[in-house]
Amino acid sequence: MINSYAGLDDTEVAMAAALAGGDVVRDLYGRRLDRIDKGAGDFATAADVAAEKAILGVIAAARPDDALLGEESGRQGASGAVRQWLVDPLCGTLNYAVGSMLVAVNVALGDGAGAVADPFGGEVYCTDGESAWVRREGGEARLSPSSATRLVDVNLDPPFPSAPGFRAVDLLAHPRFVADFRPRVVSTTLALAWVAAGKRAAYVTDGTDLTGSVHFAAGIAVCRAAGCVVTGLDGAPIGPGSRGLVAAADAATHERLMSVIGDRG
Repeated sequence: MINSYAGLDDTEVAMAAALAGGDVVRDLYGRRLDRIDKGAGDFATAADVAAEKAILGVIAAARPDDALLGEESGRQGASGAVRQWLVDPLCGTLNYAVGSMLVAVNVALGDGAGAVADPFGGEVYCTDGESAWVRREGGEARLSPSSATRLVDVNLDPPFPSAPGFRAVDLLAHPRFVADFRPRVVSTTLALAWVAAGKRAAYVTDGTDLTGSVHFAAGIAVCRAAGCVVTGLDGAPIGPGSRGLVAAADAATHERLMSVIGDRG
């Protein structure tokens, strides 16, 4: 059997995998799906599992010597591998389960190539680690961050490791945030890719070491390559030991957000 993925570069592998997962997500949309309880109110659906299987199949065929980390299946692949792929097959499971199309499929290779697919919007946000672009029907376009919308997406999902010093819900009520921005809550990391695309001015979330998260790695890679300002909640570079994420379209937007986040008054 001919391996149709063998000749692809890393970015093409990420895109092919994300698209394969997106196909499954679309095909199963609207069906009555079994749920897998993860505890604390979290769950996966049969679509999460099937999409991850499709994604991992592409990566395994294209890069058999690499390790894999899937949200649903955990770590697998070559033991001791230097390279690891991070896979979130359906970011926005609760949205999906109630019939909302606001979801993303995330595939990333460490800090390098990555792809965020919007299965229902027909777009894939991609990076090779140096530049970032969006592929849609009709071609490709370089991503161009912009704060013009003034829309800031804030993740309100737990956990909240930075509380009580920082609570995302408090940010929404801060007078200077209200004066400068308009909040949005879509509950999927698709909104992180939207910062790179100029559809959001910024994205804010709590959390720990998000660079190694299957949920955030692809979106962070796309934002960085597009030229966004990406830091932790303290304004420092993100990495092991850091808290949360602030991804802003430009330095001025990041500075305004940080001044609000740092205001404990």
